[in-house]
Amino acid sequence: MPEGDTVWRTCRRLDQVFGGEELERAELRWGRLIDSDLVGMTTLEVVPRGKHILHRLEGGLTLHSHLKMEGSWRIQNVGDRVPSADVVRAVLGTSRWTALGRRLGGLDLVRTDDESELVGHLGPDILGEDWDLALAVAHVRDGHLGSTHDLIGASLLDQRNLAGIGTMWASEGLWVERVNPWTPVSELSDEDLDRVLGRIQRMMKDACARAVNPSYVHARSGLPCPRCGQTIRVAMAGPADKERTLFSCPSCQGGIASTDDGRPQAPLSSSRPRSRSGYRRRTR
Repeated sequence: MPEGDTVWRTCRRLDQVFGGEELERAELRWGRLIDSDLVGMTTLEVVPRGKHILHRLEGGLTLHSHLKMEGSWRIQNVGDRVPSADVVRAVLGTSRWTALGRRLGGLDLVRTDDESELVGHLGPDILGEDWDLALAVAHVRDGHLGSTHDLIGASLLDQRNLAGIGTMWASEGLWVERVNPWTPVSELSDEDLDRVLGRIQRMMKDACARAVNPSYVHARSGLPCPRCGQTIRVAMAGPADKERTLFSCPSCQGGIASTDDGRPQAPLSSSRPRSRSGYRRRTR
């Protein structure tokens, strides 16, 4: 799933293309929005809120999109062919450019004053101008809007606590700071949480600027840790209905998850059989 830095870069590009420009084409190929008429409206700005994209238009309307697992906004020249394929869920165009919303996970058209109905549940945006570290730490520590995760990995992934972090940045940041993803939040000090969140924010801001992401442990289960050489492992985090994968080094980060059966794990690209946890394991 695209994370906060990818959404940030997407919004920046969309804002560069559409900001101050009038829409000459607007097709929302999405259920009840299919008859929406946005042609002639001028884009005020396109801004991120965590993993959400807010395309604000004159007249007080906001086109909200979410990329979910596979979505993207692709920019092309206005004269290039626009596919009719089902994967294209929205088409926006100016006199020079066309943006294709491909495989979008969500699309809404709301009054700008009502954006909170879609994003009001989110915690502080780790890449937002209004980022509040103390508030984010409090949310992770005590839970927010029903978030009651005991373990740091799952708490970082809950967008109600803070917005923008996904499995990659949670895995990478916790590895850099040598914090086990399955450590109870109660065992971490506020200074520990400051350190983890500060590290993840710096890494994500660097990714916003350079569009280059590290790959210390994420998606590297079954491969050597770049720091100690121990085999990186993967396990699930979060409640059963919202489980997400987290990667870590048991040597650098103090052990394996309680849900990890301890069996050898092959690299994710391997064709070998999977273990009971759903991940590929080596055969003997």
